Amino acid sequence: MSTIEPADVVAEPWDTGAPGAARVLPKPAPTPIVPGGSIAGRSLAAVVAIMTFLAALTAGAVFMMVASASDWQSAVGREMTIQVRPVAGHDIEADVRTAVAVARGTAGVADVRAYTREESEKLVEPWLGSGLALDELPIPRMIVVKLASGTTPDIAGLRSMLATRVPAAILDDHRGWIDRMRDVAEAAIVLGIGILALVVVVTVLSVTFATRGTMATNRPIIEVLHYVGATDGFVASQFQRHFLVLGLKGGAIGGGAALLLFAMLTAVKAWLAGSSGGEEAEALFGSLSVGLGGNLAILVLIVLMAAVTALTSRRTVNQTLRSID
Repeated sequence: MSTIEPADVVAEPWDTGAPGAARVLPKPAPTPIVPGGSIAGRSLAAVVAIMTFLAALTAGAVFMMVASASDWQSAVGREMTIQVRPVAGHDIEADVRTAVAVARGTAGVADVRAYTREESEKLVEPWLGSGLALDELPIPRMIVVKLASGTTPDIAGLRSMLATRVPAAILDDHRGWIDRMRDVAEAAIVLGIGILALVVVVTVLSVTFATRGTMATNRPIIEVLHYVGATDGFVASQFQRHFLVLGLKGGAIGGGAALLLFAMLTAVKAWLAGSSGGEEAEALFGSLSVGLGGNLAILVLIVLMAAVTALTSRRTVNQTLRSID
């Protein structure tokens, strides 16, 4: 008769070793209705990340453009220029001195500076080139009038006095330029809102197709859940939770990449501060920082994209479940 050695005995995971003890099966781990690591889920997370990145770039660009336009308007609004044209029979130097005296006597004016003839000639070099003999050209003289902060200058009175005492002088308060900059800022805001709307629409369509594909793949599971009494709300909540996590992951990746990009631009601006390249870049592109408002807007976009993903999936699931019923 053969004997069983102790090494031949295989202990079951539920065997306590005590004689007559009840064998309790281990509790199985809960399995989600919607698999979390599917290819469709990873693809949707990538789409949400790309859409969030594009939306964050748009929002950041709008904030940068509005801030730059505001700075330009503020800088231009603090100055006016008087252009004194050379007129036959008039001493242009005397006209310039008279215009400067009139400007300094106007309420709300902080400082007045008249450009010399050489400085006025340098202003036209970008158009005419350097090294030209400009003595015979009727180049006007420029006078820069800086306004005092916190006061309202008497622009109408200054214009009237110049017309009376210096007929060859033309006052430019840059209101047309300021209005154009305001129009550009408003157009940028409208364009940014339009792009954000397109991004949301694309995200909704992507989530809708992904949800329908996931439901088609898990249709037998959904039918079994209905058979055992699961409600449509329970099934929809499972899909909503799944796509909410995907939306948060994708939004965090895309939004985080945009925040990192804008932080790098801010660091580059600080590194170039004081250099000629930094001054030229700031003059061309304006402020390269989105500021606190831009960063908060990007964080709001991350939450918005996750919410859009979750709500779209729930709406699609409810519509599909009604068709199954």
